[in-house]
Formats: sequence, C-alpha cells, structure tokens
Amino acid sequence: MEGTLLAGFVTSNSENRLFRKVLNKGDVFVFPFGLIHFQYNIGHTNAVAIAAASSQNASVITVANAVFGSNPPINPDFLARAFQLDKKDLQERFQLENKENEDVIKL
Repeated sequence: MEGTLLAGFVTSNSENRLFRKVLNKGDVFVFPFGLIHFQYNIGHTNAVAIAAASSQNASVITVANAVFGSNPPINPDFLARAFQLDKKDLQERFQLENKENEDVIKL
C-alpha cells in the first residue's frame, strides 16, 4: 500500500456500529464478510492498495441504515463526496452531525 487511506465498515442492521482506521504503508485492514465498507484517500497524493475477496456472494444489508445510521456516524464530508451531494444538502436530508476524525477507532 502507498499513501494514506481511511478504511472502515459498518456492522449490520440493529447496531450499525462504525469501525474505521487510518491506513499507512504496510498496514492491513480486513472487512468482515458481507458488511458495508469503504476506503477513502485522506492523503495529499494518490493511494494504492491491494484488495482481495473471498466470495462473490454478498449478503443482504439495509444500506441506508448502515451508512446513515452508523455509530459513530460516518464523516458527512465523505458521504457528500460519495453520493455527489452538497454537504449541507446531505446534512439537511439525513440530519447528520458533523463529526471530525477524532473518534477514529484504533483496531
């Protein structure tokens, strides 16, 4: 891996807990099977990562609940960019709080 990525996943349905970690060169992060996950380049240069999947069969997850109802919430800046929406519009539609990266969970 090169660069700096923020990687994370959200547990499914009832809890919708967000786990995330800042990855640097040499780090490894595993996404549990079938969970909503993301990788976001938070560095100032291009990032390169190696990814592999163990199955092509996905399970069913209520995506909206996992993405917009995670605990702690996914940073609205990331969601706005991912959904190609203005951050203010995204916050108004989904009533998201603006949390910074201070609650990055150390895995």
